[in-house]
Amino acid sequence: MQPSEADPSSRIQQALAAVRALVIPVDGVLNGGRMTIDGSGREICSISLRDATALKEALKQGLIVAVVSERDAEAYRPLLEQLGVTSLYLNAESVFDAYVAFRDSAGLDDDSCAYIGDDLGDISVLEQVGFPVTPIDGTDYLRHRVAYISAYEGGKGCVREIVEMILMQQGKWSYMDHREA
Repeated sequence: MQPSEADPSSRIQQALAAVRALVIPVDGVLNGGRMTIDGSGREICSISLRDATALKEALKQGLIVAVVSERDAEAYRPLLEQLGVTSLYLNAESVFDAYVAFRDSAGLDDDSCAYIGDDLGDISVLEQVGFPVTPIDGTDYLRHRVAYISAYEGGKGCVREIVEMILMQQGKWSYMDHREA
C-alpha cells in the first residue's frame, strides 16, 4: 500500500504540493455570506484583512488566484484588482462555468486547482478540483465531499488558512519560524 493511500494527511500534502491556482467565490467565502447595500442601492464590499493579506502574498509567491460569482459582484472588482487579482469572473452563468473558463484560460488541469466552497452551488467545482475545501461554516452537506474543512469561517480567515497551507507545503511561506520546520 502506498503511503498516500494509508495516510490521509499525506494525500492532503500531495494535493497541496500540486496546487498552482486557488479559486474563491465571492459569496460565502470572501464576504462571509453577507451582502451590504447602501442607501442608494449599491453593494458595499468588505473582506477580511487577513484574507486580503494572504491573497497578496499568494500572488507574490506565484500562486494564481481567481474569484468567481454567479451574480453581479462588480463592487468587488476594484478591491480585488488593487490586491492584484486579475482573474475575475463576477457575473458568471454558474461558478462551474467560471471555473472551467478560468482553468482553461490559465492552461491548468483540475489537479492543480484548489477551490473553497461553502454551499450547494459549489458542489460541481468541489467535485472537479484537486484540493476541495469548505469553511467551518460551510453547509453540512459538503463536509464529507471535500478534502479539508477549514478551522475558520468564510470571510473570517478561511482564505488565509488555505493560502498558508499551500505556500507552507510548497516551501514558499517565508513567515514560517525556522523552529517550526
